[in-house]
Amino acid sequence: MAVPTARRTAEITYIGVRHHSPACARLVREVVRRLRPAYVLVEGPADFSARLGELLLGHDLPIAIFSHYRDEARVHASWSPFCAYSPEWVAINEGRACGAEVRFIDLPAWHPALAGRRNRYADADERYAEVNERLCRSFAVDNSDTLWDHMFEGAGEEAAGGAESAAMDSLEERLAAYFDLVRGESEAGPDDTEREAYMARWVRAAAADADGRPVVVVTGGFHRAAVRRLVEGGDADPDGGWPEVPLPPEGAIGGSYLVPYSFERLDAFTGYQSGMPSPEYYQRLWEGGPAAAAAGLTEIVVNRLRKRRQPVSTADLIAARTLTDGLARLRGHHAPARTDLLDGLVAALVTDDLEQRLPWTSRGPLAPGAHPAVAEMVAALSGDRVGRLRPGTPAPPLVADAINELELLKLDGAGEVTVRLADDKGLRRSRVLHRLRVLGIPGFTRVSGPDTGAEPVLEERWTLAPGDHRLPALIEAGAYGASLLDAAAAVLEEKVLQAGSDVGRLASVLFDAALCGCADLSDRIAETIAAAIAGASELGGLGEVLGVTLGLWRHDRLLGTAGSPLFGRVVAGCVTRVLWLVEGMRGGPAAADPPRLHALAATRDALLHAAAPLGLDRDAALAVAARVSASTDAPPDLRGAAFGLGWSLGQAGDPVRALLGAAQPQTIGDWLAGLFALARDEVFAEEEGREPSADGEGGEDANGRGVLAVLDGLIVRMSEEDFLIALPALRQAFEFFPPREREAIAKRLLERRGQRGSGRALLRADRDPMLVAAGRALEEKVDRLLAAEGLAAAGAVHGYRETS
Repeated sequence: MAVPTARRTAEITYIGVRHHSPACARLVREVVRRLRPAYVLVEGPADFSARLGELLLGHDLPIAIFSHYRDEARVHASWSPFCAYSPEWVAINEGRACGAEVRFIDLPAWHPALAGRRNRYADADERYAEVNERLCRSFAVDNSDTLWDHMFEGAGEEAAGGAESAAMDSLEERLAAYFDLVRGESEAGPDDTEREAYMARWVRAAAADADGRPVVVVTGGFHRAAVRRLVEGGDADPDGGWPEVPLPPEGAIGGSYLVPYSFERLDAFTGYQSGMPSPEYYQRLWEGGPAAAAAGLTEIVVNRLRKRRQPVSTADLIAARTLTDGLARLRGHHAPARTDLLDGLVAALVTDDLEQRLPWTSRGPLAPGAHPAVAEMVAALSGDRVGRLRPGTPAPPLVADAINELELLKLDGAGEVTVRLADDKGLRRSRVLHRLRVLGIPGFTRVSGPDTGAEPVLEERWTLAPGDHRLPALIEAGAYGASLLDAAAAVLEEKVLQAGSDVGRLASVLFDAALCGCADLSDRIAETIAAAIAGASELGGLGEVLGVTLGLWRHDRLLGTAGSPLFGRVVAGCVTRVLWLVEGMRGGPAAADPPRLHALAATRDALLHAAAPLGLDRDAALAVAARVSASTDAPPDLRGAAFGLGWSLGQAGDPVRALLGAAQPQTIGDWLAGLFALARDEVFAEEEGREPSADGEGGEDANGRGVLAVLDGLIVRMSEEDFLIALPALRQAFEFFPPREREAIAKRLLERRGQRGSGRALLRADRDPMLVAAGRALEEKVDRLLAAEGLAAAGAVHGYRETS
């Protein structure tokens, strides 16, 4: 029987890195080339290890692994980005080049331990902010980025000839000391410890399998000491097996794909949490060293400023280089660092006073209002590189579906496109474009088209602008579904859930569903919408939902939503909720509220046109209208609207008597606003059906005088003070009549007084009526004051005002 050969203990080298650091990337490259290990283990999603070949197809960097996950409880998406100087990228490539087995050893992106991370390589500096602040004070630098440059970037550029290895050893020691200090004074949460325990299992398994050959472990510096401690304090698995890669829970949906990335998304100045700022600078630092990076970028900044018509002379360019080199020597740098370059450029090229701190003195996005020259400097050092995947790289099915649809419908070009909704092909083109818009795919902008389901708009205009950002967005949108229809429906369902009880947002989502051809959302989402409507407390929002949805349910055969069961259910729910809220509202005299009047008008339309098909209780609505119109506690606009609702639905009532009951200066205008909002057609038809009387007081018929005739008489009999009180609300009330109807009413007003002429002339006053009213009110006040002081008789003052 053969005796098993004892395996030798492997030498494990742990390299803690800052993600996207050229100095750390150089160290990883040097260590892997020197040791030629059996295994290179990299912090990254373990479930992507079997697909590492996809990373090495020859893409143009930067790229990222995009991962998505969805279950009943949560939706998650995250990125693991790589650029040429990312230590993880260098570890993968150098490991493969020397024949090592390369593996990712971190938990998959979907795992709950990473649920709070949109970016795997986020350093989460807040965990060790205190350490960095103390070090910044010690080294007299502004922030952690400047501190990092001062301590680490350029190490190895300091060396000459055979001293490079010594420089790398020095860098490795300083990095280890820095990260040991960071971890020693920082608290690791349970998510960190779970990830570190998992990574340690991979390291132990690799060490057991390496048969004495070296193992190199590349992780974020925060995790280095903890992983090492766990490995040295634990035992390898007895059977030498590898850890299992966790699988998503049953019923969950998830996956990972490579996506093109960009320097813009990689840059700390655009909000990337762990990014080294100014990726173009570090790319050039990686490729040619700090001196070449400073020289090349100085020229780029100058050229950008000249294109912006900023005067920059050759002398300015020389001054910028001189100041940059001088600052580097003053700060003890062997070659210019990033902040030396930026500070030198500002000193040489900006002559104005700066109203903001220079953005590189702190972390975070560039603030609005930055000096134009400073903004150009930041943009130049950020760069505009966009990654590109090699053709044939696996992509989610959505990408092929979208490309096929765009090519088939001739929407893959650039320029203006007019889409006609009245024919089948045009409607299909519209739906594809709206699905892309809802998915957030760049390059598809609607210029014009229908905004509600009730508009007779038969075409849309779009602007198409293909670009480098379209493919990444499509790949990321693939997390929602395999086709544009499925993905758009999933996004709309997500938006419904996010809207909660915000019925205004629900109205927007429902209209988008109609435009996308996704009106038949799932039963679960329909229940969510119904629950949101049942719990809504804001009448204006309910009215918006009801108006949009009723129009789509009634009219929109164009978009295919006419008679939609989902929209019908929304209409019924809104009507019930609006009536319930209206009956419960209390309040004294107050200005008319147009949004809630619009909600009642939409309810009227639903009861007129959809009561039978949707089973709406018309009798119950009439009963609510009768109670609210008679309530002395309801706001006046709601009382008028409730009476108008009953009138428009055919309920018997005396509008003149109702008007006389509201004929107080403080309430009459608001009551009329409610009446006109709900029963404008009935009021106008009543007015048009009467003959003016010879006495100028209005016509008579079997039912007595009409609303507008009685209102005319009430206004004539008002005192001037009462009229000035009522005037603003009366003007608002008559805004519910369109211009032609207002003109007809004005003409009838002239006829009552035995005058002929166009009502248009009466409506076009020489002066703003409100300004005239304010002047008359001021004159009244002056009259009273003068009379009270015995300086003039009130009548004399009035006489002067009338003659003037």
